[in-house]
Amino acid sequence: MCLCLINQKLTRNAQLRVTDLRKFFVVHHLVDLKEEGISPFLHNTPITCKVENTERYTTRSKVRVCTLYTVRLTHGEFTWTVKRKYKHFQELQRDLYKHKMMLQFLPLGRFAIQRQQLESMSEEMPTLHGTERMRRTSSKPKYLEEYLNSLLENTFCRNYNGMLEFLAVSPLSFIKDLGLKGLEGFILKRSGGHRIQGLNCFGHHQFCFRWSHRWLVVKDSFLLYMSRDPGLVSFVLLFDPELKVLVGRCYTDTKHGVCIENFSRKLIIKCNSYRQAQWWSHEIRRLSERCDFLQMHRFDGFAPQRPHTFTKWYVNGSGYFSDVADALEKAKEEIFITDWWLSPEVFLKRPARGTYWRLDQILKRKAEQGVKVCILLYKEVELALGINSDYSKRALMNLHPNIKVMRHPDHVASVVFLWAHHEKMVVIDQTVAFVGGLDLAFGRWDDSSYKLIDVAPSKTANHSPRPVPEMEGEDGSTVPLSDGDPGEAPVSHDEVDLSCNALLWLGKDYSNFIKKDWTQLDQPFQDNVDRTQVPRIPWRDLGAVVHGKAARDLARHFIQRWNFTKIFKIKYKDKFYPCLLPKSHFTANDLPFTVPGAAKASVQVLRSVDRWSAGTCECSILKAYICTIENSQHYIYIENQFFISCADEKNVHNTIGDAIVKRILRAHSEKKKYRVFVVVPLLPGFEGDIAEGGGRAIQAILHFTYRTMNRGEFSILSRLKEQMQDEWTQYISLCGVRTHSELGQTPITELIYVHSKALIADDRCYIIGSANINDRSMLGSRDSELAVLVEDEERVPSRMNGEEYEAGPLALALRKECFRVLLGAKSDPPIDIDDPVSDQFFNDVWNKIAQSNASIYETVFRCLPLDSIRNMRELQEHVSTRNLAQTDPERASRELQAVRGILVHFPLHFLCEENLLPPPGTKERMVPLEVWT
Repeated sequence: MCLCLINQKLTRNAQLRVTDLRKFFVVHHLVDLKEEGISPFLHNTPITCKVENTERYTTRSKVRVCTLYTVRLTHGEFTWTVKRKYKHFQELQRDLYKHKMMLQFLPLGRFAIQRQQLESMSEEMPTLHGTERMRRTSSKPKYLEEYLNSLLENTFCRNYNGMLEFLAVSPLSFIKDLGLKGLEGFILKRSGGHRIQGLNCFGHHQFCFRWSHRWLVVKDSFLLYMSRDPGLVSFVLLFDPELKVLVGRCYTDTKHGVCIENFSRKLIIKCNSYRQAQWWSHEIRRLSERCDFLQMHRFDGFAPQRPHTFTKWYVNGSGYFSDVADALEKAKEEIFITDWWLSPEVFLKRPARGTYWRLDQILKRKAEQGVKVCILLYKEVELALGINSDYSKRALMNLHPNIKVMRHPDHVASVVFLWAHHEKMVVIDQTVAFVGGLDLAFGRWDDSSYKLIDVAPSKTANHSPRPVPEMEGEDGSTVPLSDGDPGEAPVSHDEVDLSCNALLWLGKDYSNFIKKDWTQLDQPFQDNVDRTQVPRIPWRDLGAVVHGKAARDLARHFIQRWNFTKIFKIKYKDKFYPCLLPKSHFTANDLPFTVPGAAKASVQVLRSVDRWSAGTCECSILKAYICTIENSQHYIYIENQFFISCADEKNVHNTIGDAIVKRILRAHSEKKKYRVFVVVPLLPGFEGDIAEGGGRAIQAILHFTYRTMNRGEFSILSRLKEQMQDEWTQYISLCGVRTHSELGQTPITELIYVHSKALIADDRCYIIGSANINDRSMLGSRDSELAVLVEDEERVPSRMNGEEYEAGPLALALRKECFRVLLGAKSDPPIDIDDPVSDQFFNDVWNKIAQSNASIYETVFRCLPLDSIRNMRELQEHVSTRNLAQTDPERASRELQAVRGILVHFPLHFLCEENLLPPPGTKERMVPLEVWT
């Protein structure tokens, strides 16, 4: 490992020295630059200066008039301005002369090159008055310009520390992906000022603080300060709508102070003079003028709409995981991952023929290539959840030092026990970003076949839960981005023998979490349930990938969270966990690669965050959902893991359900067709035996789901029936999904777990993300979430309500893909899914198939939940009755042949006579109701 790291470092240093364009990975090697004496300037690129202006002013303490020279410098495509007094030129000359004299006494062999470089420099700086040279020059500024240009032609003078400070240059100055050169220089920084719960207790830093010498760097969307000698970035302040730059003692309580505020910190710096303080404040305002993040955007979101963005949607994990794997292989600089749950041993391409496409091996491979891998995991309350993020962290960080994993929140320190980081995102080089409902975890991979069974076809296939000895093989680090057979991937040195494997879900990946939740995740290759007896629960989910500026927006969110966590948790403050820097949006369109199948559309990044989760507040996902529903003209299609809404100003606060009711009532009053399609899981994803009423957690979620759908005065159907009686059936359809198979020649069935978080409207736009339809995800003050709103910019011919219609190609294709699988249109081409609004489709296709499938499953399996089971007594009687699949398997199989697709009507009357809230005194009732909503 040590030899590998040394070789990697030597390779990096060689790249840092010879490149003509400073690469972004430099930000992770500032210490190496310092140790190796590598110049911060671009290779083989001259630097020139021009004294453009002079300012004459009288100091407060002296009578004489002083002159300030404005020097404009150019280095390649970078230009910037510094302001210097004549004494600064004198001090520079004096320091260079002293350094030259010191070199005379140092060993010749080591410093011969520096001596040679200094030969062309004059021994002392000529005076500016009365000399022959001064008389030949047109002005003092012209003379200073010539003098400085002559110094810059000398390699040693140009790289001398005093010259770098004079020119306001650092290793971060000429990195194209960081944007403009910006303003830099030494300042005094006051400690404290963080607006984070748990820091600055009782205003401590208002009275007890210290001043530190720091190098401040201002870029186009952020500023940072670092300790110049070690070259470590200490803090990054992202520009946001709360940015204020104030000068004066009344704002800073110090002479020549500048106050720089954003949502999360009030940073105080001290300058050498009043004019320098004014210059800093002016330049910070000027550089931030074009920043997209200085104002709130549509839906009060942090990010604007990004037109002409390459994007692609995914239905199910198979395609999503495969493209994530290929994109990770393309990473050159950074990989950011944030998940609610992450399984290091999850395979991203299936069936697994080796460990090459296993997540931990991909990340290890990239880390060995020098890529920085930064992972943020939700730190769960261990008594409530068994996702074992501590194991995930240790397993990943033991692979390579370039893999950094942080967990958040610290529940006691942050006083956050109920809420979670629920977002799921993968970002590659801040250029390509995957987002949606899919964690890189066990149980998430699936395809449209939704298999219930995964057993080895024969005993010859090696699917032992324990890895067999390692195989020899060639290095696979140069695998191209392709859609090739995963079995053709090169073999890695650390592979296990899976060459004969035929299983799609290995070990803990095969799951039925309602029968038994995941346990012992530190033994990932041991089955969690007996796959020969228990069918798995298929997983339905949606995801998306975006490129360019939208990817930069998602990366900026990750960086905000990462740096926030680093500040908040003392254990992460050491240099092992770096401060991350956002790339400039001005270079975002220089895409190194695009994911195959991506097309252009307008994309806006949305999120739910609060002070506890990211240091700022936002609920743009909720506002986007409501706005999209209100403005939809023909239909909305909702597919979500939860459906808890309809505000009562007591237990439920999000108004998505209310927006649906208002939109339907508007269509009814205008006598226009309008459809709402809702697909949710038939049961919540908690362990519990539904035959015995389910666990109390299952019942609690069912209570609030039914309260949203049809039970109580606030429910959607109750409010619709008040206005239109039974006509509501022409406006909204509430469904779930289920499938069937055979296990040991006996028919079996299971629900398909809908984990999607998606909304499609009018075949022209869609929202895909991690946010459920409930208060936890939508309010912003609870769970943290991410989503993207994609709006088609192009149009293709389609049909809507029997008429010609201009649809968006991406939204139309996504809706059709969903409907094909739900309705079985792929295996039954006569089903017409082109027009989602027509009476023929809504009544004779969608609702008819959903009702027919539900009836067949009830006949064959009497599977729960059922409309006919309305109380616990009926449920107990139901359990004792054998179903057709048990008594007559052959007839059951014949009946099941009539099932089309996977869609079934949601059983609206299941246990409707019972109070499904947890009973008083139970642990589920002891927690606040907000946990369930």
